[in-house]
Amino acid sequence: MTGALPQAFRQQSDACAALGSPFMARLCALLADRLRPDRPLTRRLFDWPGDMTAAGDAVPLRLAGALHALVLRGHAGLTAVYPPHEAPDVALWQAIDTALDSEEGFIAPFIDRAPQTNEVRRAAVLIAAGHWLAERFTLPFVFSELGASAGLNLNWDRFALQAGQARLGSPSARVVLTPDWSGALPFAADITVAQRAGVDLAPIDLQDPEARLRLLAYLWPDQPHRRELTEAAIATSPPKPVRADAIDWLQTRLSPKPGHLHLVWSTVAWQYFPRAAQARGTRLMEEAGARATPDAPLAWLSYEADGTSPGAALTLRLWPGNRTLDLGRADFHGRWVDWRAP
Repeated sequence: MTGALPQAFRQQSDACAALGSPFMARLCALLADRLRPDRPLTRRLFDWPGDMTAAGDAVPLRLAGALHALVLRGHAGLTAVYPPHEAPDVALWQAIDTALDSEEGFIAPFIDRAPQTNEVRRAAVLIAAGHWLAERFTLPFVFSELGASAGLNLNWDRFALQAGQARLGSPSARVVLTPDWSGALPFAADITVAQRAGVDLAPIDLQDPEARLRLLAYLWPDQPHRRELTEAAIATSPPKPVRADAIDWLQTRLSPKPGHLHLVWSTVAWQYFPRAAQARGTRLMEEAGARATPDAPLAWLSYEADGTSPGAALTLRLWPGNRTLDLGRADFHGRWVDWRAP
């Protein structure tokens, strides 16, 4: 069947396959082939007014997330055909088709909101960058995260990074990240945190069972390790991010911090800010950088798409001195890191 929605599902299928989720790739391909505008819910999806793709409103991920949320709630029909169970396409489609009818009251409001994740595996880059900075500045940190979601990665200093036989972080860390790592790990350094805070337009309240369900629902069903890491990160009790515009909030955070290194970062979030907001945020950071001193340095870590592949670019700007360093590249889900820090 032709049309924007099937095409969006096919694109999402390809993306999921590339990101190591064969079940999601299969699910999206099945929805591309078999979904029809034959009921109010699916007609709404076919008539979606905006960009249906992952670059826009991510409609395929909204529906897939709603179905996975039903699985996590114990929906018998879907649970029997979702991982770790195996089922032929005919059985999987029958369970989906039945759920689209019987669970419309749950699915319809679920897809009203954009997908939101908090990918813990991206913290591998934060750990490496944090130790690299701590070795050079030997100052306590102030953390500021833009687009912090549930705030899980604000606790990166409580996680550990294992790369072969090398390790950064506590031996007793609940969250241990094991990406496919290339490049030498930074030296282990003492890290002291004076303050940590994040901002998000729609922060996830981990004390709200429905909000927590949504967060877990967007972790793909055949990747249980992501859920295990997320739940372990939740157990570290991260601070809830502030609900605000990221750049407005950033402006309030950029006064000099004497005796501290202020680390501002975003991981696959800045790229979704409007261009005007990006320009304003860059200007604010550069103005704050001009006020930085050796006793109050400023660092800006960016883990964001840059229009090239593979993965995302890792860029660090440092003040005083306005230096820009290429730290390498990393997978969007943190599965691998190509570390090139000097």
